[in-house]
Amino acid sequence: MIKDGGLRKISQFVLSLIDAPLFHCAVYLFQDLLKAGQCTLPLACLQHLQATQVENLQPEIDALAKQLRYEVSVYGKQHGWTDKVARFQFRKNLRRIISGLYVRDNCHPFKASLLIWIQIPMWIFVSIALRNISLNRADSATGDAVQKQLTEGGLLWFPDLTMPDSTWILPVTLGLLNLLIVEIFALRKIELSRFQKIITNFIRAVSIAMIPIASTVPSSMALYWVTSSCVGLAHNLLLRSPALRRVFRIPRSKSDSDTPYKDILSAFVLKYFPKK
Repeated sequence: MIKDGGLRKISQFVLSLIDAPLFHCAVYLFQDLLKAGQCTLPLACLQHLQATQVENLQPEIDALAKQLRYEVSVYGKQHGWTDKVARFQFRKNLRRIISGLYVRDNCHPFKASLLIWIQIPMWIFVSIALRNISLNRADSATGDAVQKQLTEGGLLWFPDLTMPDSTWILPVTLGLLNLLIVEIFALRKIELSRFQKIITNFIRAVSIAMIPIASTVPSSMALYWVTSSCVGLAHNLLLRSPALRRVFRIPRSKSDSDTPYKDILSAFVLKYFPKK
């Protein structure tokens, strides 16, 4: 049994935590995660819906491309087309057919990238705002007050949000989160196109380059970047759940799995830790 004095000490300790900057900072961080998730989750659902519809169209596109290739070959021989002209006509008509399919199913690939085109400007503007606040670029009484709050509002190993993270924990965490998001995309069952492979490698390079960059900016910026990446990773994982996809009415595709998380882990281990 705990004596009354022990209970009193425990109560005082809990109350001291509630009044501590660590507790308030953790609460604000959790609130920011929820707000960011609420803003971007609908767009992430739309992204997955459009990507699934485009993927489900691929068998029909392949069949139509095969038929078109035969028709162009026959027509080209009848009219004396060169191979160059035949290839040009094939590509032109195939683009027209694919565009018609996208319009029919209302699933243009650009819609799948809508989340990126909204996230990037928001990420840039918030980062600039945090930098200006941390450095007090406004040079006003309000700016001084806000900067003072950031100076005292950190937690754990970064108590001052206006200073860079000297431990490099936030920068390295940022890089690992971004690389994990990229790898989850790259480990899909479907074969990536040449363009997708180039973009994937480019994002890998950017993710690594962001580590030293994040080590030179105020911790408030690095913390925001880590928070943003956490939300992105959560979206990627949650929207692979078959139950959640049914809730958001995202159709099944050939690459879908009833055990997505197990498959991701198995593919990751097989790729980076192959058995000898």
